[in-house]
Amino acid sequence: MAKFIIEGGHKLSGAIEVGGAKNAAIKIIPAALLSEEPITITNLPQIEDIERCLEIVQDLGGSVSRTDTTCQIHIPAIKTNQINPELANKMRASVMFVGPLLARTGEVKFPHPGGCVLGAGTRPIDFFLDGWQAMGATVTIEANNYHLQAKELKGCEYFFPAVSVTGTESLMMTAVLAKGTTILKNCAMEPEITALADYLVSQGANITGSGSPTMTIVGVDKLSAGTYDIIPDRIEAGTLAILAAATNSNLKITNCLPNHIEALLDIFKKIKVPFVVGPDWLEIKTHQGLAPHNIKTHEYPGFPTDLQSPYTVLMTQANGSSIIHETIYDRRLLFTDMLTQMGANIIMCDPHRVVVNGPTPLAGHKLTSPDLRAGISMVIAGLMAEGQTEIDNIYQIDRGYANIDGRLRQLGAKITRAE
Repeated sequence: MAKFIIEGGHKLSGAIEVGGAKNAAIKIIPAALLSEEPITITNLPQIEDIERCLEIVQDLGGSVSRTDTTCQIHIPAIKTNQINPELANKMRASVMFVGPLLARTGEVKFPHPGGCVLGAGTRPIDFFLDGWQAMGATVTIEANNYHLQAKELKGCEYFFPAVSVTGTESLMMTAVLAKGTTILKNCAMEPEITALADYLVSQGANITGSGSPTMTIVGVDKLSAGTYDIIPDRIEAGTLAILAAATNSNLKITNCLPNHIEALLDIFKKIKVPFVVGPDWLEIKTHQGLAPHNIKTHEYPGFPTDLQSPYTVLMTQANGSSIIHETIYDRRLLFTDMLTQMGANIIMCDPHRVVVNGPTPLAGHKLTSPDLRAGISMVIAGLMAEGQTEIDNIYQIDRGYANIDGRLRQLGAKITRAE
């Protein structure tokens, strides 16, 4: 199994480009099932989760032609309506194929989606199941599989008990081919949802209200397919900005949309991280010391849960105490145990809150990446630490950050990939 070996304590410099948004890409690929026509996807990130999504497409009978960051998908006919359990077990996003398959064929069999320690079997899919049932599907649980059937999907009114990004996107994609009008309430408002809705509308869907808490979808008989240019990854942009601040480096982050990470940039002002914003770039300047600041994760446009782990690492260098309150994922704070092994002073109050006391020097250590966002946080910690850090299970990092070691080396990082 591959691992990263990092020699920490070096400042970085230069420019680094942000790739296409993972959380947009893993939704547009399943959306290709909604049309019999070929779709061309550009700015596609070269990450492991995308490879798994494309493997599912091929397993369902679709053709995939890819060159670097451009991909064409064509699914004129569905070969099977069963999602391969082996592929589904590798990623939570496999559930995103269910809605489009149900809308296209009227029947789907699939296992509970897998993924990392945050995405695997413990995370329920109740919102999905309830929404599909509200549209007229019957749900049967057979052994370890769900079996959905619907002679005809019908529009409905559905209120999400809690805000769900994937739930919003999945029911939106299901509803575009349903008969009648669907009204979704308490929707998520992430930029990736708006981007997906805009594309579907451009291909004949009737969707209004995307990016707001209430979305209305009037079903249509057929969708076309065209070209979808994936928006820049706001989580990668925010992670790189935190990496720059954590290593006290001057970095320019290009091909990004700074207005998508305003929650983080507002906090940067408060913790005294200087930066300059351009229309599609962000430059982080060196600082004279960090102030502590509490955060509470929240759905967009609040502070993203996917930036909580990197921010926790950053606060180990702040002059004082910061409370980190994770409201989205129960187990996302468990990675802080690895930071304490590196010398951080972190007190866990309960599964949702920790107190980070700083500044504390970090020392290199042997670590294992438990999930995607904690994994990249371990990379940041390793770059900050004195001495050598080894990070195992870097497949979790490769799931969301393309060639991260090579890109960081171009900035002066001492990081290598080894078997």
